Amino acid sequence: MFDPFTISVILIVIMTIMGLSVGLAMMAGVIVFLLLNGYDTSLGAETLLQGLFNGYTLISIPLFILAADIMNLGTLSDRLLRFSQALVGRFKGGLGHVNVVSSVIFSGMSGSAIADAVGMGRIIIGMMTRDGKYTPAYAAAITAASATIGPIIPPSIPMVLYALISNTSIGFLFAAGIFPGLLMALVLIIMNSIIAHKRDIGTDEATKLSEFPRVTARAFPALMLPVILLGGIYSGITTPTEAAAVAAFYALVISVVAYRSVSVRQFYQTLVQSSRSTASVGILVAGALAFNFVIAREGIPDSIASYLAQYEMSKITFLITINLLILALGCVLEGGAILLIIVPIFIPTAQLLGIDMIHFGVIVLVNSMLGLITPPYGMLLFVVSSITGTPIQKIIREVLPFLLALLVALVFINAAPDFVLYLPRALGYQG
Repeated sequence: MFDPFTISVILIVIMTIMGLSVGLAMMAGVIVFLLLNGYDTSLGAETLLQGLFNGYTLISIPLFILAADIMNLGTLSDRLLRFSQALVGRFKGGLGHVNVVSSVIFSGMSGSAIADAVGMGRIIIGMMTRDGKYTPAYAAAITAASATIGPIIPPSIPMVLYALISNTSIGFLFAAGIFPGLLMALVLIIMNSIIAHKRDIGTDEATKLSEFPRVTARAFPALMLPVILLGGIYSGITTPTEAAAVAAFYALVISVVAYRSVSVRQFYQTLVQSSRSTASVGILVAGALAFNFVIAREGIPDSIASYLAQYEMSKITFLITINLLILALGCVLEGGAILLIIVPIFIPTAQLLGIDMIHFGVIVLVNSMLGLITPPYGMLLFVVSSITGTPIQKIIREVLPFLLALLVALVFINAAPDFVLYLPRALGYQG
């Protein structure tokens, strides 16, 4: 009644709904597909291993995760927050601005929206709710919204995954994310300022100008991490994977030597936590690599490209369709799953329509991040709800203005490829 591909997809959906991880569900679906088609099941394992062995850039993922986890240790987050507060805390709605700016700074170290929300988010939410100026729901909402910037400004784990499936340069992808990430921060600050004036939220305690050099000096070693990371990549001294290793080592050195805030026990616990996070990403990548073999064997991407070509779909119509699709999927799927399963299906069509792959990657990434705060099932909404103990319904009401502001930024990112590609081109990108 159903062909093997349909049966495998149905099986994957059912197993995911039942609570199995998406990666394991995809592996099970691939095995069923191979068995029903009479293939040797070792073909799936061979495809998976070839994908992993050829994916040298995947090594950077556990290193970025480790660097972020180390940066979350000790006093480093406090120093970065104090620096952000010195920069923008004096303005109306100051701690809301601090929340956004700290996310921008920390995004240059973590590459993960969840890491930003859990690491910096826990501290800044406590600061915002301490004196009652901000409700827990509002603090949670702006924390979730600003955490979406994390994977857009480099380094970025989702960008590494997109580079894997699209055969694009990680270095140019990293460069392409900087301006869009800063634009997202700008619209969030503007929205926070509007809400602060509307609700008459008072200004927070301002840092004296005489104290600013001292605050900057205390945060300086941490602030240098993205400079070292990106400087190594764009100067050609290191590959992105090597730069990730340097970032992890540097994070450890400044935490242990400069800040003296990490014990042996804490470092061991960080290694365990990073290993678990890496295993989770690894299972997803392995499952997606195996399932992409099934998609390629069935000719799904070429079929979709041919189907859309029949209707002479324009570039604008295609981008609108992709935006709506990924935003909708982002409500129920993790961003990595969207990148590894859904996006490869549409890459041939995007290339056929002449859409730049770097620009397309940024569009896809921003969409998948906004899906994390799109009601009713955005993952970041649940994360900040658990941090604050606030019912998710209250957080949803507060996050909607920030989601609207980010959607405005997304429209501009779609409509202005030159804005996205300015830095990559300045660094030698020919697209």
